[in-house]
Amino acid sequence: MEQGEITLEFDGDIALIGINRPDKRNALHSAMFVEIGEAIEAAGLEAKAAVIFGVGNHFSAGLDLAQIRNAIAEDPGRRLQIGPHPAHVAFDRIQRGRIPVVAALTGAVIGAGLEVAASAHVRVADETAFFGLPEAQRGIFVGAGGSVRIQRLIGTARMTDMMLTGRILSADEAVAQNLVQYVVEPGGALEKAKQLALAMASNTAESNWAITQGLSRINDLSYDDGLFFETIVARSAVSASSHGRLTDFVEKRSAPLARPTTTN
Repeated sequence: MEQGEITLEFDGDIALIGINRPDKRNALHSAMFVEIGEAIEAAGLEAKAAVIFGVGNHFSAGLDLAQIRNAIAEDPGRRLQIGPHPAHVAFDRIQRGRIPVVAALTGAVIGAGLEVAASAHVRVADETAFFGLPEAQRGIFVGAGGSVRIQRLIGTARMTDMMLTGRILSADEAVAQNLVQYVVEPGGALEKAKQLALAMASNTAESNWAITQGLSRINDLSYDDGLFFETIVARSAVSASSHGRLTDFVEKRSAPLARPTTTN
């Protein structure tokens, strides 16, 4: 795709999606949501896993507030916008698209930027990353899926605290609150994210699909319904390549499991 404010490149089996507005700390405007959705759709047709990252020193400082201010001035009555929010459509394509997505987080991961990150399946932050939800201080509310995704990651109490007080979390605090899964040294987030994406790409497409599509839905179900749905998902994950992989393991031809690693 054209290399504009959202970029898309391929590195073997990995798609690299960049938020490319570094002069504005990668602040997001409405057209960029659509472009993110288009990029992830294109990535899913060619790659086996994807990494989303911010070009420059920041992942994303959130919404372009000047655009929102101007939109309010042009339409002070704030007529109801019919149809789904473009960000909801785009970020759902990340969370429930064809391939797993890793977010590489540096610098500001604020507001809508955090909402983008929350839609990824795994998040890697370097030590420069900081996280916040300052919408209340700006007179607005999260609107790109954060009240659903972020709340389910960190819980209602923590998200309420962040929104009401403007509290900023460091990378270490974010990993402690389950907001990110890995913390690395400054400048190391993208490389670590690529490594994780490569590991994901080595799985069968059916297993990755079962994990990315099944777990979040099972989490929404009751206990009994979750077990029933797990049975359906588990059976759908079995593919023609399953037999070969199981045989390699039984006959000790497969690589040993990686040793456990810490979050940092």
